[in-house]
Amino acid sequence: MVRDGQVLLVQEAQDGKWAMPGGFADIGLSAAENAEKEVFEESGLKVRAARLYAVTHKQKHDYPPDARDFYKFYFLCLEDTHFAPVTGSETLDVGFFDPDAPPILSNVRTNLEDIRMAVQAARMPDALPYFD
Repeated sequence: MVRDGQVLLVQEAQDGKWAMPGGFADIGLSAAENAEKEVFEESGLKVRAARLYAVTHKQKHDYPPDARDFYKFYFLCLEDTHFAPVTGSETLDVGFFDPDAPPILSNVRTNLEDIRMAVQAARMPDALPYFD
């Protein structure tokens, strides 16, 4: 999610580093519903997944090697209400950050390319989704 040009990041309890909200899909929920659920669980913000802006194959991008194989779905989310974010059970902290100066990223989950894609999607609402 992008608010006023800044990107929403959560500090992961698992490694103490920062990432865009996200996680594994729960059975029975659509990709958009999962995105909305993850943002709420990790930041306390109620959002609506408004647009899919990218689908990537994790192994084709700058992440550490992983024996598992993933596709990552990126949604531009819009806030239902304009509240301050709060931590969730899996997060130590949460906030909005300048995309050009983020805190130390949890590079197994989020990299600078991910943040730049989010900001670009927010600036270009009519752009077609990116995919590998």
